[in-house]
Amino acid sequence: MPLLRKWLWGDRPIVQHDGGVSTEAVLPRTPRRRTPLAVLAPIPADRRIRRFGQLVIGLVLYGFTMGLMVRAVFGLDPWDVFHQGLTKLIGHWVHLSYGTVITGASVVVLLAWIPLRQRPGIGTVLNVLIIGWTTDATLAVIHPTGTLAVRILFLLAAVIGNAVAGALYIGAGLGPGPRDGLMTGMVARGIGSVRVVRTSIELSVLLVGWLGGGAVGLGTAVYALAIGPLLQLFLPRLRVPSPETGDGQVGRSSEGDRADNDNDGALPVEFLEGR
Repeated sequence: MPLLRKWLWGDRPIVQHDGGVSTEAVLPRTPRRRTPLAVLAPIPADRRIRRFGQLVIGLVLYGFTMGLMVRAVFGLDPWDVFHQGLTKLIGHWVHLSYGTVITGASVVVLLAWIPLRQRPGIGTVLNVLIIGWTTDATLAVIHPTGTLAVRILFLLAAVIGNAVAGALYIGAGLGPGPRDGLMTGMVARGIGSVRVVRTSIELSVLLVGWLGGGAVGLGTAVYALAIGPLLQLFLPRLRVPSPETGDGQVGRSSEGDRADNDNDGALPVEFLEGR
């Protein structure tokens, strides 16, 4: 009996009968060439212009609101307390800008994804590259003020704008921020529940930042209480809808054949902050 016709595809078995005895051999599958971008989660195939535009606008706005929060001088959110405290500690040896420390911390947190087998998206990479320098640019343009009314306006604009920025960025569906990815990776590996892991991380960075001289105050409490409800308000309105469901869930990638058992960075909406 001749060889099966489909053997040319490379991963089909070759079956040949020899004296009534059947023997099988499988040709080796030709490996596909992998590009550096192959390590990233697949990019949804639909509405890419909107997704990337919304992502970049959200990240720039996020960095801007972080700068406003610093200028309000009412206290920062837990991660920014950590960044500010770390900036002051490092400043004893070398001068680094606040934005540079944010970027460096993002890279370190992103490295912690490796043992968790967490898969970043293109949005994760742009988060690392954009937010830090945007924060520095904001601090260079907006100078400290001693006027209480202006500081209150800065605080309100920072908290509300941060929620809008987070909704834009998360709604683009192009990957979580390094800090949220760390949290979801730990949850996925069974380290604890979302509540336990998130609370533990944020209390830890808040304590370290406070010990380092980071600003904790009224703004810290306002941010903690307001960011969740505001995200819940803005996110459904800014999430890019999927053509399959129309409900804003991330659509399938055009590279859907790249099946992967690792966590691709998908995050439940209720505990995201765009970080």
